[in-house]
Amino acid sequence: MGSILNSNFLKNATAVSGFDMIIGVMVAFLIGLFIFVVYKKTFSGVMFSANFGLSLIGMSMITSAVILAVSSNVVLSLGMVGALSIVRFRTAVKDPLDIVFLFWSITAGIIVGAGMIPLAVVTSLLMGIVMTVFVNKKSRKTPYILVINCENSDVEDDVMNIIEAKTDKSIIKGKTVSKVGMELTVEVLLKDGYSKFVNDVININGVTNAVLVSYNGEYMG
Repeated sequence: MGSILNSNFLKNATAVSGFDMIIGVMVAFLIGLFIFVVYKKTFSGVMFSANFGLSLIGMSMITSAVILAVSSNVVLSLGMVGALSIVRFRTAVKDPLDIVFLFWSITAGIIVGAGMIPLAVVTSLLMGIVMTVFVNKKSRKTPYILVINCENSDVEDDVMNIIEAKTDKSIIKGKTVSKVGMELTVEVLLKDGYSKFVNDVININGVTNAVLVSYNGEYMG
């Protein structure tokens, strides 16, 4: 019986107090929830992933629990580093801002697990303000790619005149010429979402096809 009571397992079980566990995990949950709300408000894509948002909460809580564990045992911390070094994540990150939210969630969990709760709270609040202000300040105009098939350079001039008159900005991104005609690829910014100018383009004599698509490219400066 004495050997059971003196086992290292039971000593490790009481290395972190129950109060510290509850406070650490709860604070990590609240900060993770705040990160999720900021992510939801600043999301500018088309398909919102609720699973990714929830993973931010879980990542903050798990990281906090890991730091609480390793901070109470030096040997465990070395073993944890070795175990985590073999973990590989192969999920593609679609938006560079998603990486910011991932590191924010992990960092908040680390700081909370280390016991520096005021630092975690202040940092998260400042990050939330910065992300909300600067991400929402970004231009909401979506760049579009217009692909036109036309017969000759005279038709090309007519097409470009209409595009320049009825869009905010346009730039030729590519041009393919063959003996049967040419294909123009033009990047445009629409005026107030107005896309009916494509109908005017297709009505030009010599234009055989016109396609307008949006894409996630860099905004034109």
